[in-house]
Amino acid sequence: MKRFGLIGFPLIRSFSPSYFRQKFEALGLPHVYRTHPMETLEALRGFIDMQPDLVGLNVTIPHKQTVLQELDALDATAEAVGAVNTIVIKRQPHLHLTGYNTDVIGFERSLLGFIGNERPAALVLGTGGAAKAVVFVLQRLGISYVQVSRTAAGEVLAYEQLNAALVAAHPLIINTTPLGMAPLYADLKPDLPYEGVGAGHFLYDLVYHSEVTPFLAEGLARGAKVKNGLEMLHLQADAAWELWQG
Repeated sequence: MKRFGLIGFPLIRSFSPSYFRQKFEALGLPHVYRTHPMETLEALRGFIDMQPDLVGLNVTIPHKQTVLQELDALDATAEAVGAVNTIVIKRQPHLHLTGYNTDVIGFERSLLGFIGNERPAALVLGTGGAAKAVVFVLQRLGISYVQVSRTAAGEVLAYEQLNAALVAAHPLIINTTPLGMAPLYADLKPDLPYEGVGAGHFLYDLVYHSEVTPFLAEGLARGAKVKNGLEMLHLQADAAWELWQG
């Protein structure tokens, strides 16, 4: 038996345990996947060291960036992105933790299935670890973008700086924030001038708990194409599983 898990906080609702349990059952494997809420990562290495069967971890909010300082190595994509969502654990000849970013794989494949051959200018809502993976993919695909956050900093705009014309000029809008995530933020949406959204827009929400989040509902009401983060989640989870299998 091998153990796998998810670290983050608060981990009230998570897709990963049921997904991997179903995968293990389908493959006839006796493996275990559990959630491990961690407000900080100070005890992470000690926690891993005490569980010799633990061979892989997923990482979610708010630790995708702070976990980097706890790792021994990063693969090239994780290093370029500056965020990690998957850890491979080796123990011989000593404990060695390598970080990967499978969000990049999941988001890129899902986005291309959504926008096809189009390369519309994008607004990226949020600046956290998930946003870093999104920005990396946009750069790789040659898609121009503007990031938006609660406060302006450098080239990052604040929400209050947006107007309908700017939204209209960026047909791809990607929400990487927790707004819309159940249960804490289920009724919330990014504070955008949605009157700038039209039939030519693509609204992509990394939130996956609801088929139509409040953000996506605004797009549907204005004729936009919409997509939630469930497919991305499946794709990044499968990529993590491949890494854990070596």
